[in-house]
Amino acid sequence: MALALELKSRISEIDLSRVRTIYIGGGTPSQLTPSQLTQLFDILGKNINLSQCEEITIEVNPDDITPEYAAHIAQLPINRVSMGVQSFNDRLLSLIERRHDAERAILSYNILREAGIKNISIDLMFSLPTQTIVEWESSVDMALSLAPQHISAYDLSYEEGSVLTRKMRKGEITPCNEESSAKMYNLLVDKLSDAGYEHYEISNFALPNYRSKHNSGYWKGTPYLGLGASAHSFDGSVRRANVADTKLYIKKVMAGENAYEVEELSDIQKYNETIFTRLRTSEGINKQYIKEAFGDNTLQHLIKESASYIADGSLKEVGDNIVLTRKGILISDAICCDLFL
Repeated sequence: MALALELKSRISEIDLSRVRTIYIGGGTPSQLTPSQLTQLFDILGKNINLSQCEEITIEVNPDDITPEYAAHIAQLPINRVSMGVQSFNDRLLSLIERRHDAERAILSYNILREAGIKNISIDLMFSLPTQTIVEWESSVDMALSLAPQHISAYDLSYEEGSVLTRKMRKGEITPCNEESSAKMYNLLVDKLSDAGYEHYEISNFALPNYRSKHNSGYWKGTPYLGLGASAHSFDGSVRRANVADTKLYIKKVMAGENAYEVEELSDIQKYNETIFTRLRTSEGINKQYIKEAFGDNTLQHLIKESASYIADGSLKEVGDNIVLTRKGILISDAICCDLFL
């Protein structure tokens, strides 16, 4: 009910004729029952022309997938499933407190395939505490043997308040060192590239014609509307962040109040965000776009600050674009900071 009310009250924030992707994620949407999923699409269908959507994704956990659940997903307008596997190593899955094991992840993947899901993405994580290169290579090889259309692989980050962060501070686990992380990343890129996957964003790889349209829009600054607790929205100038507490979110929406905080971006913030998101992609930063969007002085700043990185091989020029090299990817945060205003 709260989600339906929020959608109704905020639908004017987006151009409905341009909606091309829907992403059901954040938290664990596969905990929704089949009837709840059906209700969700009934709500969406009353406000959005779902037939014009090129990609509708749902995130799932392996332990939530049954033949019945997969069959229900296949009957809905969903045409892409993103499954959070993280690892095919049971020791590491236990260490990061995942509910599933490797066998369950493989079974769930096959159940989705048997239900007719043709576009599946697998999430993996590397730089896990105590993870070895051999263990990481084994997980990558297993993922490749399943032949998903898309693979996302993320370097583990220690978020404030997380279980792993608390364990790290207590000295119970030791983070992976930078040298090992770099070796794992390079192994990942080599293996997936050799297998025919396009490395189209720092952490994302896709078979031809299977890039994530939703995420690609985000990296290019396409406006989006986020609904639900913790959801974020962006219209090109203003960012809205919904409250994280689910009960508070419901209370505010049901009372007819805004459940979000507003942040209006300055021109400097817009430029910096453009640098951060577009540099992550294989297309990189288009210099003509920077000039048209932010002016010639800002373009000259970009050209000046990128010169040393181009000279040392961390960046390269491809036509009118500035693009990260493999060397540059490993220091991309530092490069972004120098390119920022």
